[in-house]
Amino acid sequence: MNNSIEKANLVEVAAAVLQRPDGTFLLAQRPPDKIWAGYWEFPGGKIEPGETPRHALVRELREELGITVKTAYPWVTRVFTYPHATVRLNFFRVTQWSGELHPHEGQEFAWQSPAPRYLRVNGDNPVTVSPMLPANTPILRALELPPLYAISNVAELGVEEFMHRLEGALHNGLQLIQVREKNLLRAEMRTLSLRVIELAHAHGAQVLINSDIELAREVGADGVHLNSVQLATCSTRPDVPWCAASCHNKEELQRAGELGLDFAVLSSVLPTQSHPGTAHLGWETFGKIAAGSAIPVYALGGLCRDDMKTAWQHGAHGIALLRQAW
Repeated sequence: MNNSIEKANLVEVAAAVLQRPDGTFLLAQRPPDKIWAGYWEFPGGKIEPGETPRHALVRELREELGITVKTAYPWVTRVFTYPHATVRLNFFRVTQWSGELHPHEGQEFAWQSPAPRYLRVNGDNPVTVSPMLPANTPILRALELPPLYAISNVAELGVEEFMHRLEGALHNGLQLIQVREKNLLRAEMRTLSLRVIELAHAHGAQVLINSDIELAREVGADGVHLNSVQLATCSTRPDVPWCAASCHNKEELQRAGELGLDFAVLSSVLPTQSHPGTAHLGWETFGKIAAGSAIPVYALGGLCRDDMKTAWQHGAHGIALLRQAW
């Protein structure tokens, strides 16, 4: 589809992922008088001329569900082509609202949970309602990702101290870890990775290996985290359950989305201890780059846990931490 046709036929939509504190999210069934009647979707609707996506979100949720949005964070943007139209869904995560949910259009509601890790098969995230509207299906997988992505720090802590701190973090709910130790030989990385995976899996957490796709497969990791050089040279997504990439600009982030990766890490947001004096993005530039991303984006670089809300406000799925994670 060429650009002129795409712009002429593109339907802009604001879509809401209403999330309760326990992580459950709302799906709504399309009413009988609408196209794709009976299909389940994230609530929302068309953006009217002169509206921003956020304004449309607030209006649609008031009209459809009878609630007033209090807190909504920009998230991901997905483009999907149906037989009748191409839609661009601007997703927001809505975490606070007032009023009781009411089906103003006669639709059914269902609260759903991200799939338990042991039920994940080929990336599917089973829900208790069906069928799902096709454009919404990739969002189910993105909702499995936790807000914190922790990067290993054996280089500074040493193996045993790191493993001790990892165990503590897992007890406190850590769910996603990247093993990234550039100073270790491959045999040492393999030994470390096996230990991390065994401990993480015992707590229901997932582990990605930095750069080495074959090692990730060898040790039974949950996926691989590509560096920016690998991202630039990849022609297809690696065949692993989870695949992420390090990005530093909009072009790299778009590339990660085109390859169908699960998420990206965008850095550096703030000055870092490891690279003092080097240029950093700042939150404003981070937000501009992350805006419109088709996949979830983690913010990395000079951050601490207290930066989570700021990251959400600028379109991040969450934050990635190195030293501060441990």
